[in-house]
Amino acid sequence: MAEERRPKKKTNIVVWIVLGLLILALGGFGIGGFGGSLSSVASVGNRDITVQEYANAVQGEQRRLQAQTGQPLTLQQMQQFGIDLAVMQQLLTSAALEEEAARLGVSVGDAEVARRIRTNPGFGGLDGNFDREAYSFQLDRLNLSEQRFERQIRNEAARELVQAAVVSGVEVPSGYTDTLLGWLAETRDATLITVTVSDLTGGPLAPSADDIQAFYDANPEMFERPERRAITYAWKTPETVDVEIDEDALREMYEARADIFRQPPRVLAERLAFANDAAAEAALAAIDAGETTFATLVEDRGLTLADVDQGELARDDLDEAVADALFALEEPGLVGPLPTSLGPALYRVNAVLDATETPYEDVRDDLAREFTRDAARRQIDGSRDAIDDLLAGGATLEELADETEMTLGTIEWSRGDTTGIAAYDNFRAAAASVTEDDFPELEGLSDGGIFALRLDRVIPPAVSSLDEVRDDVAAAWSRDSLRTRLLARAEEIAADDADSGAGTPETLTGITRDAVLENTPPAVVDRLFEAEAGDVFAIEGDDVSAFVVRLDSINDADLEDENVQRLRQAIETQARQDLSGDIFDAYARSVQGRIGFNVDQRAVEAVQAQLLGGG
Repeated sequence: MAEERRPKKKTNIVVWIVLGLLILALGGFGIGGFGGSLSSVASVGNRDITVQEYANAVQGEQRRLQAQTGQPLTLQQMQQFGIDLAVMQQLLTSAALEEEAARLGVSVGDAEVARRIRTNPGFGGLDGNFDREAYSFQLDRLNLSEQRFERQIRNEAARELVQAAVVSGVEVPSGYTDTLLGWLAETRDATLITVTVSDLTGGPLAPSADDIQAFYDANPEMFERPERRAITYAWKTPETVDVEIDEDALREMYEARADIFRQPPRVLAERLAFANDAAAEAALAAIDAGETTFATLVEDRGLTLADVDQGELARDDLDEAVADALFALEEPGLVGPLPTSLGPALYRVNAVLDATETPYEDVRDDLAREFTRDAARRQIDGSRDAIDDLLAGGATLEELADETEMTLGTIEWSRGDTTGIAAYDNFRAAAASVTEDDFPELEGLSDGGIFALRLDRVIPPAVSSLDEVRDDVAAAWSRDSLRTRLLARAEEIAADDADSGAGTPETLTGITRDAVLENTPPAVVDRLFEAEAGDVFAIEGDDVSAFVVRLDSINDADLEDENVQRLRQAIETQARQDLSGDIFDAYARSVQGRIGFNVDQRAVEAVQAQLLGGG
């Protein structure tokens, strides 16, 4: 695709290996595994592509694709999609351009090499700055000497200079841009009439017995039951367990949460600290004089109000002097400067909250529900071993229900069914995967319950009998009939092209190709941009409407419009990137063909074999 050919900074393979692999703490591939006879996988002119470079590039692409898709990609999958070949081609192209840069005498100085290394985040220490030990450590893990890495950095920079020279000055033909812009920014004006049930003679119709039979015979797929699974299950949930409420325990729960139910006086405040008292006093004076605000002072520091928000503060959360000052307020306001561990600070109090206490009686029912649920879960957990032993001993689900407090049930389950026990994800997953040969096993439910199931039989898909779905057939016939009659009426109006008395004509202006017209199907806009001025056509809507549309005028793009100008810039940018990509690809192929290259397939296969073995 053109986007893939787009010229862009081609980061040296080792650099993005450092950023991609080393940051993720991956080790070097290890050349030693190939033996001394295999040192390179390909050559371009006088430049070799080492086995290490190729292995790092393949692994780097694996990591990049995994980060992009969220799914791991094996080497076999890369080979199926030809990604390994694309990696090799990228390496060959880079090597060819480095050779070309050397032939042209293009290079960069030591200062540029040093700048690139020092600004590489892969070599940063804990403070984010360049760290010499991190630099040496990372190169060691890649089996690269500093000299070789720095030489590759220099080659990369030279290659970029050549690439920039090739694609610089690319201009997009104005005719191309104007033609595309005119097509994209062209608009339509139209008149729309909505045809509804009220425009039909006789309104909606009721189907006869013959209509129902004919529709059922013509559309059997609409009334086919999906595959169902006849399942017997035994289950137990916290709601089915009888638990005796212990009032003393509820009181203990209440007291244990006294910090929630009994709140002391609090303030909602923000704090901004200063370097010294003078700065804090000056800031307060400026606020008092109306020259600035607390929020402006925060923004001037490059902070947000969220950064200085202290949340709810009680006396115990604060030093005594600060607490006295803040809780002396009876309403929101500014306090300070006050001494803090960060220096003198201004506090903005946004709310003063009185002490609150929630009586036990107000939360008793909530505590009881929590107590009951937790006690039931503990009881269910305590019964697991005994139930597991019964199942392991060959007990059927029927016997399980007789000997325990589990409840027996049956269901004809199909995918999409979420009623009853099928509301639980775990049950649906088990129901979908169980076979008739499986023995029941105890599994958990999301609310702390347990269940075991047995597949009795699989019921294949089948068309329901007419008697079973007669009402559904009648409803489907009514929808289909109404939709057909609405479209037919709209087509009559479109053919007459006169005042039909149907609906209220609505004038639509400035419709663009990507417009979304409210309460109309996308086909309306599509047809408008296929039609000629004056054309009238009918469009099917939903089950209760259809549309008559007349294209009143075709409007040329307003090239002075601000939105159109932005579209022009986007078109030119994209076209320039595409043209630059095509030019650079042609140049790179020409250079590679002139210099010549050789790929040692035996070495490539050896690297891939070791990668497979390591995966």
